[in-house]
Amino acid sequence: MKEFSPCVLVRACMHPSLPLAPALGHCLCPSLCLPLSVPPLSPRLRSLSLILHLSASLPPSRALSTLASLHPTLHLPLLRAPTALTCAVSQAPVMAHWPPFGLCLLLLLLSSPPLPLTGAHRFSAPNTTLNHLALAPGRGTLYVGAVNHLFQLGPELQLEAVAVTGPVIDSPDCVPFRDPAECPQAQLTDNANQLLLVSSRAQELVACGQVRQGVCETRRLGDVAEVLYQAEDPGDGQFVAANTPGVATVGLVVPLPGRDLLLVARGLAGKLSAGVPPLAIRQLAGSQPFSSEGLGRLVVGDFSDYNNSYVGAFADARSAYFVFRRRGARAQAEYRSYVARVCLGDTNLYSYVEVPLACQGQGLIQAAFLAPGTLLGAFAAGPRGTQAALCAFPMAELGASMEQARRLCYTAGGRGPSGAEEATVEYGVTSRCVTLPLDSPESYPCGDEHTPSPIAGRQPLEVQPLLKLGQPVSAVAALQADGHMIAFLGDTQGQLHKVFLHGSQGQVYHSQQVGPPGSAISPDLLLDSSGSHLYVLTAHQVDRIPVAACPQFPDCASCLQAQDPLCGWCVLQGRCTQKGQCRRAGQPNQWLWSYEDSHCLHIQSLLPGHHPRQEQGQVTLSVPRLPILDADEYFHCAFGDYDSLAHVEGPHVACVTPPQDQVPLNPPGTDHVTVPLALMFEDVAVAATNFSFYDCSAVQALEAAAPCRACVGSIWRCHWCPQSSHCVYGEHCPEGERTIYSAQEEDVRVRGPGACPQVEGLAGPHLVPVGWESHLVLRVRNLQHFRGLPASFHCWLELPGELRGLPATLEETAGDSGLIHCQAHQFYPSMSQRELPVPIYVTQGEAQRLDNAHALYVILYDCAMGHPDCSHCQAANRSLGCLWCADGQPACRYGPLCPPGAVELLCPAPSIDAVEPLTGPPEGGLALTILGSNLGRAFADVQYAVSVASRPCNPEPSLYRTSARIVCVTSPAPNGTTGPVRVAIKSQPPGISSQHFTYQDPVLLSLSPHWGPQAGGTQLTIRGQHLQTGGNTSAFVGGQPCPILEPVCPEAIVCRTRPQAVPGEAAVLVVFGHAQRTLLASPFRYTANPRLVAAEPSASFRGGGRLIRVRGTGLDVVQRPLLSVWLEADTEVQASRAQPQDSQPRRSCGAPAADPQACIQLGGGLLQCSTVCSVNSSSLLLCRSPAVPDRARPQRVFFILDNVQVDFASASGGQGFLYQPNPRLAPLSREGPARPYRLKPGHVLDVEGEGLNLGISKEEVRVHIGRGECLVKTLTRNHLYCEPPAHAPQPANGSGLPQFVMGNVQLALGPVQYEAEPLLSAFPVEAQAGVGMGAAVLIAAVLLLTLMYRHKSKQALRDYQKVLLQLESLETGVGDQCRKEFTDLMTEMTDLSSDLEASGIPFLDYRTYAERAFFPGHGGCPLQPKPEGPGEDGRCATVCQGLTQLSNLLNSKLFLLTLIHTLEEQPSFSQRDRCHVASLLSLALHGKLEYLTDIMRTLLGDLAAHYVHRNPKLMLRRTETMVEKLLTNWLSICLYAFLREVAGEPLYMLFRAIQYQVDKGPVDAVTGKAKRTLNDSRLLREDVEFQPLTLMVLVGPGAGGAAGSSEMQHVPARVLDTDTITQVKEKVLDQVYKGTPFSQRPSVHALDLEWRSGLAGHLTLSDEDLTSVTQNHWKRLNTLQHYKVPNGATVGLVPQLHSGSTISQSLAQRCPLGENIPTLEDGEEGGVCLWHLVKATEEPEGTKVRCSSLREREPARAKAIPEIYLTRLLSMKGTLQKFVDDTFQAILSVNRPIPIAVKYLFDLLDELAEKHGIEDPGTLHIWKTNSLLLRFWVNALKNPQLIFDVRVSDNVDAILAVIAQTFIDSCTTSEHKVGRDSPVNKLLYAREIPRYKQMVERYYADIRQSSPASYQEMNSALAELSGVRHGPGGAPVYMWVERLAEQSGETWGLRTRLGPHCPPPRGAPRTTLLLPTVWRLCKNSTTTSTGTTIRLSVPWRRTLWARSCSWPAACSRSPPWWRTK
Repeated sequence: MKEFSPCVLVRACMHPSLPLAPALGHCLCPSLCLPLSVPPLSPRLRSLSLILHLSASLPPSRALSTLASLHPTLHLPLLRAPTALTCAVSQAPVMAHWPPFGLCLLLLLLSSPPLPLTGAHRFSAPNTTLNHLALAPGRGTLYVGAVNHLFQLGPELQLEAVAVTGPVIDSPDCVPFRDPAECPQAQLTDNANQLLLVSSRAQELVACGQVRQGVCETRRLGDVAEVLYQAEDPGDGQFVAANTPGVATVGLVVPLPGRDLLLVARGLAGKLSAGVPPLAIRQLAGSQPFSSEGLGRLVVGDFSDYNNSYVGAFADARSAYFVFRRRGARAQAEYRSYVARVCLGDTNLYSYVEVPLACQGQGLIQAAFLAPGTLLGAFAAGPRGTQAALCAFPMAELGASMEQARRLCYTAGGRGPSGAEEATVEYGVTSRCVTLPLDSPESYPCGDEHTPSPIAGRQPLEVQPLLKLGQPVSAVAALQADGHMIAFLGDTQGQLHKVFLHGSQGQVYHSQQVGPPGSAISPDLLLDSSGSHLYVLTAHQVDRIPVAACPQFPDCASCLQAQDPLCGWCVLQGRCTQKGQCRRAGQPNQWLWSYEDSHCLHIQSLLPGHHPRQEQGQVTLSVPRLPILDADEYFHCAFGDYDSLAHVEGPHVACVTPPQDQVPLNPPGTDHVTVPLALMFEDVAVAATNFSFYDCSAVQALEAAAPCRACVGSIWRCHWCPQSSHCVYGEHCPEGERTIYSAQEEDVRVRGPGACPQVEGLAGPHLVPVGWESHLVLRVRNLQHFRGLPASFHCWLELPGELRGLPATLEETAGDSGLIHCQAHQFYPSMSQRELPVPIYVTQGEAQRLDNAHALYVILYDCAMGHPDCSHCQAANRSLGCLWCADGQPACRYGPLCPPGAVELLCPAPSIDAVEPLTGPPEGGLALTILGSNLGRAFADVQYAVSVASRPCNPEPSLYRTSARIVCVTSPAPNGTTGPVRVAIKSQPPGISSQHFTYQDPVLLSLSPHWGPQAGGTQLTIRGQHLQTGGNTSAFVGGQPCPILEPVCPEAIVCRTRPQAVPGEAAVLVVFGHAQRTLLASPFRYTANPRLVAAEPSASFRGGGRLIRVRGTGLDVVQRPLLSVWLEADTEVQASRAQPQDSQPRRSCGAPAADPQACIQLGGGLLQCSTVCSVNSSSLLLCRSPAVPDRARPQRVFFILDNVQVDFASASGGQGFLYQPNPRLAPLSREGPARPYRLKPGHVLDVEGEGLNLGISKEEVRVHIGRGECLVKTLTRNHLYCEPPAHAPQPANGSGLPQFVMGNVQLALGPVQYEAEPLLSAFPVEAQAGVGMGAAVLIAAVLLLTLMYRHKSKQALRDYQKVLLQLESLETGVGDQCRKEFTDLMTEMTDLSSDLEASGIPFLDYRTYAERAFFPGHGGCPLQPKPEGPGEDGRCATVCQGLTQLSNLLNSKLFLLTLIHTLEEQPSFSQRDRCHVASLLSLALHGKLEYLTDIMRTLLGDLAAHYVHRNPKLMLRRTETMVEKLLTNWLSICLYAFLREVAGEPLYMLFRAIQYQVDKGPVDAVTGKAKRTLNDSRLLREDVEFQPLTLMVLVGPGAGGAAGSSEMQHVPARVLDTDTITQVKEKVLDQVYKGTPFSQRPSVHALDLEWRSGLAGHLTLSDEDLTSVTQNHWKRLNTLQHYKVPNGATVGLVPQLHSGSTISQSLAQRCPLGENIPTLEDGEEGGVCLWHLVKATEEPEGTKVRCSSLREREPARAKAIPEIYLTRLLSMKGTLQKFVDDTFQAILSVNRPIPIAVKYLFDLLDELAEKHGIEDPGTLHIWKTNSLLLRFWVNALKNPQLIFDVRVSDNVDAILAVIAQTFIDSCTTSEHKVGRDSPVNKLLYAREIPRYKQMVERYYADIRQSSPASYQEMNSALAELSGVRHGPGGAPVYMWVERLAEQSGETWGLRTRLGPHCPPPRGAPRTTLLLPTVWRLCKNSTTTSTGTTIRLSVPWRRTLWARSCSWPAACSRSPPWWRTK
C-alpha cells in the first residue's frame, strides 16, 4: 500500500499550462489533501467506461463517493465527512470545474489500463477471467460474471454497464467480518463469480461470488451496477456458493405462486463449508434472502463419503434436475454419474430421488443439457479421460427409472422382485426405505413427511454412446428446429462442435475454434431467444456464434456438402437457407436437404456438346428434377453474357447459341473457348455447366509436326484440305479439292489421321557418320492428294544452331506409297557427344509440311568420340564402321575416311598403370584391381589372361570395363610369394606391371582392451603383423560387425564395437578378402552396461573445470567417458567456439590418439562441448565440467559412456546440472588493481565479489600468493576469507599476485605486499654508556613485559578475528543449509510418498492399536488368558457360568456405576488400578459402545459436579479417575478411522522426516547426542567430520525391496562413515525393508554385517573386536571409518553364528544414554571406558560422570564456541517446519468433516458448562483442551509407535517431545512469553506458537458453529464401530479382580445400596469363582423397601481361573460380546 496525497495529482491538474486550472483552484477543500491509500494496479479500477461515466455525468462529490464504494480498499477520510465536499462546489458553477476534476480522476486511475470496447460479435476484458454467463429472457441482455467484475452486454455483445465486485479483503478460513482484525490472515482476495442467475419476476440478477464464504447479492437487471440487496452481516445459513473457484456451484430460480425460490447445489469446498448442504432451497425475498431457514436441505451424514461434484441444473414444467458425480457410501469407493430430480413445488425436498447414469463403456459425466424429451450428457472416454462420448437419455425412460426407485423405496423396502436392493436412502441419514401402501407413489407424487428421502436408485440407466470425440467436452447445449435435434459441444481446447442427432447416431457436421487454443469452453452455452445465435463463453471472451451458418455457403455443392441439418439449397432463390426462409420449400424440388437429396440440380447432358463458333444453332439441355414454374414464369439460358429464352418440355430445355460476334475469342494457344452455360430463373442460376465453341482453323497450328493428323483427329468435327493445307468445319474445302474428313465421321472412306499425307520413316540406315557424304531416303504415303500439282519436295534437318534444307525427289512405288530421296551431303556439326540425334521432316514446296507419322531422327556419330584407344575402337558397334587408323595421329575413324594402308588390325600390347592392393593373404580370394589401357576389347579377351606373381587371377565379368579395368580374384600361393601382375591377350605381347604384388600372412597377436560394455562403442585395438593385407579388411566381434576406423596400419587395426544382445565372451575375427583370422587366445568380453547412481556436485561456473564425482557400477569398462553439454548458441558463438562435427576423425599410423575437440557443431544450431573423464575405479568417475560460452544456453548435460548416454539428472537422482555465471572478484586494493594490497601479519585476506559460492565449494577453491597457499576458511556468496602464509612467500613465475583458481576460472586481483612488524628501537650506544647497570636491568624488564603483552594482544586479536569469521560464516550458512536440507528432505519425502503408494503406511491393526492405547507400557493387555492346564476341565464350566452372570451385571447401568464409585472410594485402589479397570471395562463393553458412551457421559457429569465446587479448571487435567481413562479409551476407539484416513499420513511423514534428518548427521552411540536434533539436551556440541557413504547391500530373494525376485539384488543404502556397525545395520535394515512393518523385520541383534571385497574377501564387522582402538583407558567403538570401508562397497547381512557383544546389547546394562560412561572390566584400577564420537570429558555441558579408573587426562584442546552449534537446532527446525505445520493442520483443521465423536464430546462439555453456570470461556477452553488435544493428540504426537508399526529411537523421541510440548503450549490460553532465560526448546517455536494458538481457537469455534451431532447419528456411528471392531469381553475384568485379590490379600469393607438388579445365578454352585465381591453382595443381601442393604467383609482368595481353563476356546458357548475376535 502506498501512501500519497491526491493534492499532488490535483496540483498537476492545476498546472498553469492547463486553461481551466485557475477555475479549478477554488473548488477543492483542504480535506482533499488527506493521505490516500491505494493498492497499486488494482484490477477493479480498470474500466474506462466507469471513468468516462464519472467524468461526464457526476459532480466531484458523487464521483468520489462512487469511486470509494466501488473500491472498499480506497480509504478516503473525506468520505466520512461528506459536508466538506460542498465547501468549494457551491462557489462556482459545477460545469465550469468538473472536466478538470474528471481529468484528475483519470490520473488517479492511470495505473490500471482501461477496459476496451469490443466488436459486435465478441466481447473480451483484458486481464480479467470470465466465469459465468446468464441471459435475461425477453430482454436479450447478457450478463457476464467475471473475476472482480460483472458485465452487462447487449444482444450484439456491446458493453452496456459494468460493476466491480473485487478484490476484497477476505480469507476462506474466516466467516464474513466487518473489522479486518477479526481475521488476521485475511488479505486482498480476487472475487470469482460462482453463480449467476436471472430472476425474471423480480427483474433481479442473482450473483454469488467466491469471497465472504460465497454469499450472494441481487442487482437490478437494467443496471448491474445498482445493488438491490447485499447482506451486511450474513449468517452461516446464507453461505450459498462454494468459496473455492475449482468447486462448481449450480442453481435454478424456480418461480412459484407468489414468490421465487432459489435451488442451489454445490460441492464441498473450504473448511467452513462442512455444514453447508450440497443441495438447498433458499428464499430470494423476505427478511433473510438466500437463507434456507424453514426450507428443504439435503442433509449429508459424512461429507467425505458424499462429496458431490455438480455438472448442471435444469428444470422442465414440473421438476428440477441436478446432474452430478459422486462417490457412494463406504462400500462403494468408485465415482459414478447421477441425475437427481425434485418437484418444483416441493420446498422440503421430500421428492428427492436420484438414479445413476451410465454411458456404456465410458467414464464420468462432464457436462449435460436438458433438451426437449432428452437429457444429453457428455462423458469422459478414452485412456485417462482424454476423449469424450455423447449419450442421450430419454426423459421417459429416466422418469420411469426414478419412479421405479421411488416405488420400491415407498412400498417394498427398496427390494426388487429378485430380492436384491434396487433402491435405498442415501447420504448417511437415519431414514430407511419402508413398506407403505401400494398406491403411495400415486398418492404422494412429490413425497411427504412420512415418505423416505433422499432416495437413490441402484440400477443405472444405461444407454449407448451417440458419438465419440477426440477431446474432452466441457459444455453441452441443444436446439430443436424443423423437427431436428442439434447439439452443440464445447471442448476443453476451445473448439465448438455442431452435432446432428438422428436416430441412435450423432454426426459432427461442423467444428470451429472459438476461444484461444487450450482455453476450455464454459458450461454456460446459451441460445438467444430466437434460437438463431449461440453465446459461447471462454475464460477471456464471449462470442456470438450463428446457430446455422447457411449464408456462408455460396453454392449448392458446398451447402449440401456441409451436412448442416438446418441448411438446404433453395433452388429458385439460389442460396443456402434454413427451410423456413425458402418461400417454396413445401413444393417438390424447391428446397434440397443434404440428408435427403445428396445431389444438386445439374445439367445431365448437352446435345450437341460443343458447337463451331462460326455458326449459330440450338442446344438441348437435360435437367432432371427441374422445378415446375408458374404459368407466367420462365427459364432462360445464359451463354456467358448472352441470354437466350429457354423452351422447357419436361426435363429437356432447348436454347439457341449466340452468333459469332457474341462468342469470346479463343485464348492464345488454344483451338476453342469455353463459356459458362447456366439455366437461369430470373437472376438465379438454377443449373450450370460449361459449353465450348471451337475453331478448326486454330487446330492445325497446335501441332506443327502433323497438322493434318491434329485436324482430323481432334475432338471437334474438323476436316483437312490437303492441297490448300487448311483445317475447316463442314464441307468447306475449295471446289474440286478432295477432303480428308474427321475421324468422327462414320459414313465416308477417306477419314481420320491414317488418310493424311505423311512420312512413315527412313528407308535407309539412320546412322550418319560425320565427315562422309551421306544419302538419306524416306518412305512416304498418301501423296496422291498432290497429283496434278508441281512435285517440289525438300528434306529439312534441325542441326544444332541451324536448319539445313536439302532438295529432294519423289519416287513413286506401288499403291499410295513412295520414297523421298534427299540430296547427298556431308555433315560437320560441333559435337560434344558420341551420337547426336537430329530431327528430320519433308515439305511439299517450301512451306507445306507433310505429317510425320511419328518422331523422325537421324543419328550423326563420330568414331573418335568415346574411343580413346585401339581396344575401345575395335570394341565399338560394327554397324558404325569404325577402325583404328594409324595415319598421322593414331585415332579411331570411320572406315572410308582412313587410307587403306593405315588401318591397324591388331592393337598394341596392354599397358598397366596401377594395381591395388599390393598385398594379399596366401589363401587368395582377394579382389585385385588392375587399371590401364588396351586391356582387351571384351571380357573374353582377358578371361584367362591375367596372372599375379605367376599365379592365375580370375577376372570378374561384372566389374570388367572395356580396355580400362580388370578386377580379378587371386589364387592361393605360398607366404612370401611376390611378383608383377601380367596381362597376356592372345596374339599380343603381354603387359607387365611395374608394381609387385606380395602374398603375406596376416597374424593377430593381441587385443586391447579385453572388455567393454554391452551397448558397444568400445574402441578396440587389434595388434598383429601384416595387418595391412589386402584392400578389403573387415572386423567382427562375436558375429557383430566392428566398423574399422581408417587407416588400417601394418601392426594395428582399430574398430568400434557394436551393441551385443547379452553379456559374455565374443571371438574377434578379421577378414582379409576371403581369408579369415581369429584371435582365439584372448576373446573380447561384453560386460553389463555401466550404471550411474550418483553424481555431485550439480552446479558449476560457466568457465567449467569443476570436479564432478560420478558413482556407479561397471565404470572401469568404459574406454573414454565424456561429460558433455548441448548448448543453444547463436551464429557468432558457434563460429568462435565450434569446429564442424567429425564423427570419425582421421588417424595416422603410429600417432597417439587425438584429444576430442572441446566443442563441436551439431545440426539445428546446437553446440556440443565435452571433457574427458578419468576412470578412478569401477565405481567412480572423475569429470571436469565443460566450459560454456557466456551467451550459450545449456540444453542438456549428459555423460557419454562409449555407446551409453545418461542424463545428469538421471545419474544424480533427479537433480539437473546448473551452470552459474562466472564469479567476479573486486581488486584487493581499494586504490586500484595496480596498487599493492598491504597485508598485515596475522590478518586474514578478505576478498569481496559476487556469486562466489554458486558454482564451487570452499574446499575446491585454491588461492595462491606466489608459491604459498592462502588457506580458504570461509566462502559465501559475496565474501572469501583465507588465511595467508605467515611470511611473504617467494614469487611464482616472477609474480607475487594472488591467483584465485575456481575450476577453470583463474582471477588475479593485484599484488600483495606484506608489512613488516615494527621493531622496537634499541637503545643508542651513547645512552647505554651513560646509564648505570640498574637502569639497564629495569628497562630490559619493561621491554620484556611489553613484548609479551604485544604478543598476547596479537594472538587474542587473531583469535577474535577467527571467531568473527566463524560467526559470519555461520550466519550466512544457516539459511543456505536450511534450504538445502529442506530440498533434500522434500526429495526424500517424494520418494517416500511413491513408496507408500505401493506398500502403504504401516498402521497397526486395530487390536494391537487398542491394546497399546488401553495399556500403554505393557505392549498389550496385562491379563491375557493362560493356556489350559491338565485336569482343569471341570473348572471351565464354572468360570463360563460366572462370566455369563458378570455379563448381565455389567449391562446394568446402576450396578456398574455403583461398582465404579465403590472401587474409587477404596484407599488402596491406586491410580494404576483405576486405569487398568477402566481399560478392562472398555474392552468388555467394546461391543456395546452406545452403553459405554452412556456410562462415560454419566460419569463425566458426576465429575463436573465434583470439580465445579472446587476449581473447575482442574477437571480432566490428569488421569486420576476411571472416567478420565474411559474418556481416553473412548477417543482412541472413535478416532481410529480419522487417524487412518486423515491425520495418519502427515503424522507418519513427520516421523519419517525426523528420522531421515537425524540419520543424515552423526549420532553418538554412547552418549546419545546427535548433530541434527531439536532438543538441546540431545545436541552434539562438537564439529565431527563425517562423509556420507552409499553401500551396496546384497539382498536375498523376498527380502525388502527384492520381493518376488529369485536372485540376489544390490540395494543402495545411505550411511555415514562415522556410524558404528550397529548403527549401520539399523540404517541398512530401514532402507532394505522400507516397505515392511518394523515387527516383521529381522532383529538387528540377530544379524552380522559382512563386508565383501573382491571374490573371496568376506570380513565380519562389529562394534568391538580385536582391532578396536584403546588409548588411555578409552576404548573407541568401531566405525566404517575404522575399517576403511570405501564408498560403494558391497556388504551383506548374514545371521549371527555367535552371540557377539554389540554396543546396543551391552549398553543397556552398562550405559544409560547421556548419564554414565560405559566401562569394561569395572574395578578400582584398569577399567576401560567406551566412547564413540566424543569422550564424556569433552562434552561442554558441565560436569559429567567420568570413568573412575582414569589416571591420565587428555591435554585440553582448543574448542569451538558451544553456543554456535545451537543454530543447528534452527536449521533442523526450518527443515521440518512444513511437516510440523502439515501435522498440526491435519489435527486442527475442519476442511474434512469433523469426527462425530469430537463434535459430540464438545457439545457435551458445552452442555455441562451451561448446566453448572460456567460462563468463563477459558474454563471451557481448558476442558476441551484437556479432553481431546492433550489427552489424545499429544499422546499420538509423542508416541507414534501407538499408531504405526515403527521403531522410535531415543533421538526421534526427544524431537517429538519438543514438538509435542510446542503443541501443548499452543493449547494454553495464557500469553506465551519468552525471555533470555527461557529454555532453548521454547525459544525455537516462539514465533509459531501464536499462530498455532489461533488455529486451536478457530478449531474450537468451527466445531461449535457446525451443525450439532444428534443422539441418533452418534448412536448409529457407535453401533457401526461396535460391529466392526469387537472387544474381548468381560473375562479380563474378572481376571483383574482375581489378580487384585491375589495381590492385596486384605479385607475390603463395602457398604452400598443396590436395586433389584442383582439376583443370584440360578443353580450356581457355592464353589463358583464368580467375582467374589458381586457374588457375596448378592448372596448375603437383605431386602428393604428401598432396595438391598449389604454389609460384607470378604477375605479375598488367591484364585486364578485362567490357569484352569483355556479361554476362549473352551468357553465357546459364552455370550458373544466378550469373545476375542
